[in-house]
Amino acid sequence: MSARTNAILQKEIIPRLCGSIPHSVRCVGAESSEDLVADGIAMAARMLARVESQGKLGKVSASNIAYYTIQHLKSGRRANGTSSVDIMASATQLNGSTQLHSLNEVVSQSEAGDEIFELHDVISNDHEDPSVRATRKLDWDTFLGGLSKVERIVVEFLYAGKTLRQAGRSVGVGDSTMQTYRKKIAAKVVEFMGADILRDIAAIPNWRIGLDCERALLACRADRRH
Repeated sequence: MSARTNAILQKEIIPRLCGSIPHSVRCVGAESSEDLVADGIAMAARMLARVESQGKLGKVSASNIAYYTIQHLKSGRRANGTSSVDIMASATQLNGSTQLHSLNEVVSQSEAGDEIFELHDVISNDHEDPSVRATRKLDWDTFLGGLSKVERIVVEFLYAGKTLRQAGRSVGVGDSTMQTYRKKIAAKVVEFMGADILRDIAAIPNWRIGLDCERALLACRADRRH
């Protein structure tokens, strides 16, 4: 960059960027106005150098370079590049495809307000939401309450990994009768919990899919760095 080009950048472009960017460009994620100004200066410098190399320095004004630099920043471009695919990229977040949240963001708190749960408390392990488990237990308890004594015994034995024959012996009932009880229980499960219950319990929860994808992405990035 020549002395003339450097003077244009310092005296005409940078003041425009410093005055406009903090008020016209939205920060994304952990960005600050100072970060955006620094990105804008780097982008404007490259743009100005390109104009100079093309012999158009006198034809493109400093205000034009500042204007298009600000427009690039608004669209999500940054000095280190732009992407609408990378989940961490500014453009991806500006178009609404992704959102960044701090791991220290409070997601819930106790009724008394003396205990808070931050985002890292929720995603730091592979266990599902306690409220989901509690709701499932309530449904299951309600379902078991509607079964007969023998049907509950069948469920308890099968849950413990035992056979229908063992359950039948405990109540003095033959194998064919226990098969009938098993079919009745299956019909009651479908009636109480819906026809899609088997598909639902076999499906991987969305939160787990998202967590696995994030871990895979981080692993790929680590592999590329090494």
